[in-house]
Amino acid sequence: MTGNSSLSKVQILIQQKKYAAAEGVLKDLLAQEPNNIHFMALLAEVNLQQDKYDIAKKLVDNAIGLSPDSPHLFYIKARIDAQQERFDDAENDIRQSIALDPYDADYFAWLAHIKLIRKQYEQALELANQALAIDSENLLALNTRSTALLKLNKKEESFITIEGALRKDPNNAYTHANYGWGLLEKGEHKKAMEHFREALKKEPTYRYAQAGMMEALKARNPIYRLFLKYAFWIGNLTAKYQWGVIIGFYLGMRVLRLIAESNKAIQPYLEPLIMAMLLIAISTWVIKPISNLFLRFNRYGKFLLTRNEKISSNFVGGAFAIFVAALLASFILKDDKYITIAILGFAMMVPFSVMLVPSKYNSLLIYAIVMAVTGIAGIALTFSGGEMFNTVAIIFALEFVAFQWVANFLMIRANNK
Repeated sequence: MTGNSSLSKVQILIQQKKYAAAEGVLKDLLAQEPNNIHFMALLAEVNLQQDKYDIAKKLVDNAIGLSPDSPHLFYIKARIDAQQERFDDAENDIRQSIALDPYDADYFAWLAHIKLIRKQYEQALELANQALAIDSENLLALNTRSTALLKLNKKEESFITIEGALRKDPNNAYTHANYGWGLLEKGEHKKAMEHFREALKKEPTYRYAQAGMMEALKARNPIYRLFLKYAFWIGNLTAKYQWGVIIGFYLGMRVLRLIAESNKAIQPYLEPLIMAMLLIAISTWVIKPISNLFLRFNRYGKFLLTRNEKISSNFVGGAFAIFVAALLASFILKDDKYITIAILGFAMMVPFSVMLVPSKYNSLLIYAIVMAVTGIAGIALTFSGGEMFNTVAIIFALEFVAFQWVANFLMIRANNK
């Protein structure tokens, strides 16, 4: 097979998303021409599409060493860095692409996309507009512009932009999925579901669309719709404002508790409010996995959940079942010691809800295991010695309070790059 015909075959395979097959052909081509920059760039691209980031980065770094003035190589490298959440490196790389070729819309669109991920919405919008000034039909720029406008609360302009993107390419899965997420944030879950469905028709395994469809299905529940509004609202905030909300809520509860303790006349009115605030705080942790548990009984929803989401929902559901069973046992057997089991079941729903969320050194999973062991040890001491509030039980309570701060820290850091 000649070089030209092999290259044509590679292009067709990439269009068909048969990346493994394209990789094989490119390796044969590189064996014949080991310093061919174009072949190296294509091989880096197909490795990137297969999530082989280390291989892709090594290839593109070698290519840059041979051709340091090629802007497309830095563009590929920026995308590899972004996939590995090295956003500072990704920005530096794509800015190098722009410096080498300031007239390529894709480079500005990708920098805009990075700014969007980092919640720098004004800059994302400005860069998307720059990309569109070069190429008014650039789909990534149109999608990024639409999302940035939505986050800046310019909803009408946002949906005009995304509808324009759909007119230009009505079969683009990313645009349909992005439109669906925008509608979901707007509160139109039924219409959002239509666009997620269209995206999944184009790409059945597209995770961005699957996640959106899952949220749209759960949003049929009015309680979950309220949670989703909160999730979008706090998710759009930068780290310092997210911490402001969390600390403000915690201090508000503390102030109300102090007022209730110092003023017996209004204590009966404040205590239900404090309890409601506590339940709201806990519900923000557990509503998602509990909803996932119910989603598993939906004939479509059960195919949308990832393995980790299924495991987490099982553990949260199991903890809730323990909570209910222990309460019933305490009532039927007239034995207060079963209350400690109920407390363990109720409290463990929080760490179980996020234990499989990616974290450095699997910190959340390890913390959840430590909490479970501590709680079980405290219960064992209660049943053997009769003391409900023993030292181990107090340690468990402190771990529970600390977990919420630790988990918030890890998750906010992960969502603010």
